[in-house]
Amino acid sequence: MFIDDIMVFSKSNEEHEDHLRTVLQILRQEKLYAKFSKCEFWLSSVAFLGHIVSAEGITMDPVKVKAITKWLRPMSVTE
Repeated sequence: MFIDDIMVFSKSNEEHEDHLRTVLQILRQEKLYAKFSKCEFWLSSVAFLGHIVSAEGITMDPVKVKAITKWLRPMSVTE
């Protein structure tokens, strides 16, 4: 089994530490392991599925929006 992304959000550092410990314990119980070289912890914001997720909320990723606004306008029904 391959799991690509797991996000853990918490309101405080203490709560986050507990949440991370719980997630990692459950993964271990199920014999699933995280590759720590690909893990990032205690981020204040993260780009995820075309959005920016932070304590302030969820917004569209400006990089994705800019890429879409640069698309050429279709000139026919089939384009």
